Amino acid sequence: MNITQLGWGTFFQQEYEGFGGGQDLIPARVTRQDKNSYELLYERGSLTAQVSGAFSYTAESASEYPTVGDWVIVNVIEDEKKAIIHKLLPRKSSFTRKAAGVETEAQIVAANVDIVFMVVGLDRNFNLRRIERYLTLINKSGAKMVIVLNKSDLCDETEERIAEVENISGDAPVITMSATCDDDFSQIERYIEEGKTVTLVGSSGTGKSTIINRLLGEERLLVKQTSEHVSQGRHTTTWRELVVLPSGGIVIDTPGMREIQLWADDEDLANAFGDIEELAEGCRFRDCEHLAEPGCAVQQAIEDGKLEDKRLQNYRKMGKEIRFMEKRKRERAILDKNFGKQIHKFHKHKKKVIF
Repeated sequence: MNITQLGWGTFFQQEYEGFGGGQDLIPARVTRQDKNSYELLYERGSLTAQVSGAFSYTAESASEYPTVGDWVIVNVIEDEKKAIIHKLLPRKSSFTRKAAGVETEAQIVAANVDIVFMVVGLDRNFNLRRIERYLTLINKSGAKMVIVLNKSDLCDETEERIAEVENISGDAPVITMSATCDDDFSQIERYIEEGKTVTLVGSSGTGKSTIINRLLGEERLLVKQTSEHVSQGRHTTTWRELVVLPSGGIVIDTPGMREIQLWADDEDLANAFGDIEELAEGCRFRDCEHLAEPGCAVQQAIEDGKLEDKRLQNYRKMGKEIRFMEKRKRERAILDKNFGKQIHKFHKHKKKVIF
């Protein structure tokens, strides 16, 4: 397999040449991660790998370890089809969310992606506020975005749904389809190119696995029926995996997300809610909170029917989450700094013990 078919390009070549690791160290791409073990693809086939001791020693957080889609520099043990990972190459893009739990840490869902397909079900799973959250994270990722409104065969209000999504999607293309319909599927296939990586993100039950099976031309991924009562899937994908398609493209399958926690900042929020930011420029007061202040252009837009109040409420809610997370980041940085000082002080003043 030619390495360019795995997504290798000028960006990674320059980083690899700058590393200067020698002929024994070659690039490979992470296709799957399982705790401390990794599955890789390189020009000669597949490998099982682990990171080196030096890599583990210098990595300070989970996001500094390889994830699916990453390019790594490895030393290959040919006889055993194994490899040691020595370096993680810089990422061209990454779809990142806050890791689950109370820790303030990033979880990289997919790395080095060219296009993110946000798959939305046009059944009872449809939720504009959830779409706004995905938009915020995808805009931050550095990848292009395409919104896929799937299950059009189950919706009697398709045109209304399209209009609602296009009203908040910015420049992102919006396509409507049914993953089980041959005529509709070409809308996704035209985005698949050799050497380009796409990923599908969205809630459980939106049809991501069905779409990927269609791209693969086989039923490789398990597909389960969604609940008739709540239109939710059953997490048919439980891990992330990179797969090379017969057409030459590359796809990263991701588990459905019941909860999408933000890993973003105020600028990312402003980009996702550009209409509100633009309206705010017309407010009488620069520090207007768009509540009940006189001369508020945002509230006036709501009264005129140009802006949905629920969108403003979600904007406020997400802004509050981001500010809370930023506060937690600052607190964590202070704790880490103080801990580092204590360690330095300990080593500086420790006494030798003579036996």
